Formats: sequence, C-alpha cells, structure tokens
Amino acid sequence: MFSQFHQQVSSRLSALDAAAAAGAFDPAIDLLAESVKNNGVIQVFGTGHSEAFAMEVAGRAGGLIPTNKIALRTLVLRGNHQVDDLVGSSFERNPAGITELLELTEIHPQDVFIIASNSGVNGSIVELALQVKARGHQLIAVTSLQHTNAVNTKHSSGKRLSDLADVVVDNLAPYGDSTLETADGTGLGAVSSLTAAYLAQLFTIGTVARLAASGERPPVYISANVPGGDEHNDVLEALYGQRIRRDG
Repeated sequence: MFSQFHQQVSSRLSALDAAAAAGAFDPAIDLLAESVKNNGVIQVFGTGHSEAFAMEVAGRAGGLIPTNKIALRTLVLRGNHQVDDLVGSSFERNPAGITELLELTEIHPQDVFIIASNSGVNGSIVELALQVKARGHQLIAVTSLQHTNAVNTKHSSGKRLSDLADVVVDNLAPYGDSTLETADGTGLGAVSSLTAAYLAQLFTIGTVARLAASGERPPVYISANVPGGDEHNDVLEALYGQRIRRDG
C-alpha cells in the first residue's frame, strides 16, 4: 500500500504542477502580490488539519513576512472563551466566535485573505468568508471541490466556502480525503494536507517571483537558525507591527 499511496500523492502533485505551469494559479498569485505591494498582509485561516496550510504560509523560513495566521485559539488566548471550548470539533463548526476573532485581528483594507478548508462547509469557515467579503476583501479559497460539492453546508446561509471566494483553488483531495481502502472497506491515506502544503509553497514562490519581476524586493523570512536570520527578520517584521502575530 505504500507504493499505492505514493502514486496517489505523486499524481496529484504532478497535476498541480501542470496547473501551475498553465497559469491556473495566476489569479491567486496576482491578488497576493498586489496586496503585498500595497503594504497589505496575507491573512490565512484554516481549522482542524487545514490549519497546517496556514502554518505553511505564515511565519516560516522561506515564506513571506507580511503574513498572519488567524486561529480559533486566539479566542482563548486573547478573547473571552475558555480552553474547554477548543475541545473536539464543535468550535470549528460554530460561526458564533468569528466576529470576535476578527475584532482581535488587526486588518487593513489592502489585506487579502486565504481560507483553507477541505470540506468548505463548517460554520466558522463559511462565517469568516462571509464577513471577509462583507468588508470588501479579496478572498482565495483552497478546498476539495469533489468533497464540498458532495456534502451539505453546516452554515445557516446555505453557502459553501467555494460559493464566496473570488478565486477557488482545488486541492484535488477526494471525497472523504481517503485515497486507499483496506480489504474491509476502511478508508485511509489522507492527502489534503500534502496537496495543500504544496499549494501554499506554489503561492509563495509565485508571489515572490511576481514581486521581484516588478522591481520589488520581496520581504522573505530567513531561517532563524542561520547567522543573521533573526536580525534580518526582526527588521522586516517591525514594518508590520501587530498586524502579524506569531503567538496564535
């Protein structure tokens, strides 16, 4: 099954590579590059395993400095919620905390948002998308089109993430996120985190290249574990102040 899983993963990464070469992700990269050029911050949100996508975009070596990971745990760290609220999956399905979450996040008009959600139907995901669009921001969605189109939304609006985004990028994960099946029918071999991480890097690489081509010096993190890394990063982070937080 190892080789079967390798084939499932590699075929999807190859498909994403071909899509990138064909310019399929240029609309997303255009929005990201334009935001950074205009002193914007790339605001990234994901819950559950999709938070890994946000971590791949925001605050890592080789990534763009003007990036901010929005996380539900911020409602506990700096808001009015309790630690017990984070237990289980009910928090990510509940849209109730999103207004407070956005109030706890410094957002400027030129900021662009990326929301990652494999299903694209949970309450917090859809509510954030609705509020982001109501504020007039551009929104990029990373989701499984196969999965989201096969399930009902859990938000009272009747909307899915893919219905609300300006740009929708398919992470190519299958329904249920299982690429393999055992003899007794048990599904396994989740792939959405792998394809999403690859997409995050494609977005970053494309945005940096776009900025450089326009004469901009891309604000990119150097690893803190190489000489001069901290000094380089501190200077550039200071330009954005509390707009980019690494404590959530």
